[in-house]
Amino acid sequence: MMKQTDPAPITACTISRDVQNFDLLIEDMEAALGEAWGDLGFSEALAFIGQPEAASLEFVAIAIDESDEADLALLGEIIALAQQADIKSILIAEDVSPAALHQLLRKGADEFVPYPLPEGELQAAIDRLKRPAATITAPATSAPLAQTTDGDGVILAVQGLAGGTGATTLAVNLAWELANVEKAKPPQVCLLDFSLQFGSVSTFLDLPRRDVVFEMWSDTDILDEDVFRQALVTFEDKMRVLTAPTDIPPLDMINSEDVTRVLELARSHFDYVIVDMPTTLVQWTEAVLSMCQIYFTTLELDMRSAQNALRVKRALQSEGLPVEKLRYCLNRAPKFTDINGKSRVKRMAESLEIGIELQLPDGGRAVSQSCDHGLPLASSAAKNPLRREIAKLAQSLHALGKDDAEAA
Repeated sequence: MMKQTDPAPITACTISRDVQNFDLLIEDMEAALGEAWGDLGFSEALAFIGQPEAASLEFVAIAIDESDEADLALLGEIIALAQQADIKSILIAEDVSPAALHQLLRKGADEFVPYPLPEGELQAAIDRLKRPAATITAPATSAPLAQTTDGDGVILAVQGLAGGTGATTLAVNLAWELANVEKAKPPQVCLLDFSLQFGSVSTFLDLPRRDVVFEMWSDTDILDEDVFRQALVTFEDKMRVLTAPTDIPPLDMINSEDVTRVLELARSHFDYVIVDMPTTLVQWTEAVLSMCQIYFTTLELDMRSAQNALRVKRALQSEGLPVEKLRYCLNRAPKFTDINGKSRVKRMAESLEIGIELQLPDGGRAVSQSCDHGLPLASSAAKNPLRREIAKLAQSLHALGKDDAEAA
């Protein structure tokens, strides 16, 4: 039965097994809508949404907890029915598994808010639903994507073998150096932040995070050039960037198929696609490793990096994955005159049975300052030794790519 005392049409409904289990939701709905809202159970919602009385509804707030996971099929029907009736849906979840949450988002839920509700978050979600579509789908910075690579753009992944080993710094600055490696005909470069939870590419380049990024990852089945373009932001008119989502999604929100679709679309529009990977090995790491040409792994001259390098190597070998794509990059490498340090690097490589092909010098405080200011090293400290080494790497990769293209 509808909980409505005001004769005016209701504009929203909560849908739940028992709304009394979500007392904070009741308070926030009253604060946002006064008495212009109602409450429905799951089966009542299915019957009501298709009726003429539901025409005044702007959105429904579907509140669930872990005990509702047995009714995922029913919840999916409610979301789909609301979508058909042009009614927006906000998913409010408490202690729901990431898999269940992902499934419902794929069904078409427009917004997700965790419960207990953060202060003002329901109102913010309602405001986002009311925005004109043009403000979301046609950002001013979204220029058309170039058709340049015939689907054969180079994919370069970067992953840290331990926290603080400079993986994101390498990814951001390598992408920028590649974007500027040739003045006459600069390559088209795209930087993808795949560290969905704590990715900091947007911070390192002082770029906004867009809500549409979460929407893109939520349903890659409908991913096309237009959706991908909307999710990208432009850095200084020379490089496109896919930032991490605004909110922190569950690690298993995406799978190998999602990642493959994004990489294939990026590769078809850009000469170089740089992927900043999460430190964690995830189910879709294999997809990135299989599709990329080079998989850079950053480490330092310490025991944690050595142990993690060995563990990663063994894990990939046990799965029969192409470990030959790994390129080990030693961050804060010893200076040329540090004989003892050079000897330690050699012993480390021999004990791990790996080749440390790239040694990145310590850039000092200028590196952290550059990241804090949202600028690449080339813009803030062009003569920094770390910047020079990354520039050399970009030049060698570009030269190698040109040689391969000419040979082909």
